[in-house]
Amino acid sequence: MRVLSGIQPTGFPHLGNYFGMMKPSVELQNAGEAFYFIADYHSLTTSPEPQELRRRVIETATDFLACGLDVSKTVFFRQSDVPQVAELTWILNCVTPVGLLERCHSYKDKIAHGKPANNGLFSYPVLMASDILICKSTTVPVGKDQKQHVEVARDIAQRFNNQYGEILVLPSPMIRDEVAIVPGTDGQKMSKSYGNTIEIFGEEKKLRKKFMSIITDSKPVEEAKDPETCPVFALYKLFATPAQVEEMAGRFRAGGLAYGVAKQELFEMFWTQFAPLRQRRGEIAADSGYVESVLKAGGEKARAIAETTMAEVRHAVGLR
Repeated sequence: MRVLSGIQPTGFPHLGNYFGMMKPSVELQNAGEAFYFIADYHSLTTSPEPQELRRRVIETATDFLACGLDVSKTVFFRQSDVPQVAELTWILNCVTPVGLLERCHSYKDKIAHGKPANNGLFSYPVLMASDILICKSTTVPVGKDQKQHVEVARDIAQRFNNQYGEILVLPSPMIRDEVAIVPGTDGQKMSKSYGNTIEIFGEEKKLRKKFMSIITDSKPVEEAKDPETCPVFALYKLFATPAQVEEMAGRFRAGGLAYGVAKQELFEMFWTQFAPLRQRRGEIAADSGYVESVLKAGGEKARAIAETTMAEVRHAVGLR
């Protein structure tokens, strides 16, 4: 099994990033070959300020390493350190029907939420396909909302193979249903696009305030509450043991539990569990050159594999 996943450097990683991508990636690093990258090409769809983008790449890599990524077991790299990805994207664009991209819900969703329409955003799934296919990945851990992009990558790979021969490996998505969608403070999927995120690292006072701002219904303290419709309980399940989850669900249904109390308990559980990660992050950040050296070494390994794939692709399509 060859696993691949990426994370955009769009600001401080939040709980959706952690449970949807970072934690599963750390758990999978012992299951086979693992390739993880910082998706700086992808982030260009929002035209970030160049210096800010470079800072975010290092910050995001620092956060990922603090969450337990082991560079002795993984290939951890910056996407733009593998220029073959952009080369493969153009070749795959030439076998990708426009209609396939028009059906992608991610583009429609981002436009609906005010993102400016540009071709980078529209053809994002092709670049994502290149990330996956250039390393000949077999397994892609994704959130439920990203499953379609892996299916698109399979479709594109199949179209390429039908035309040029069996060169690209068809990947499969890996979805952990219990954390497929992490709710944000407003109950929607947690996303920076929606402004409803809770960062995994930050100041205690600010993070506590975010937890206390989670939107709930207006039921009074004494009334019974449905835990399955409450974003506070949905987040609590991500941190708690099965026994703790069952006990909290009982308190919701019995009545007498104030939402404010549940939010406080959720925050304390989060703050305690992330304490070792915060300490590790501080140690990594204190070594100014460490993260850059890790990304450079990972980039060299990823380029070597990408170039092997591209040599096959170039020959197949008639280049060089």
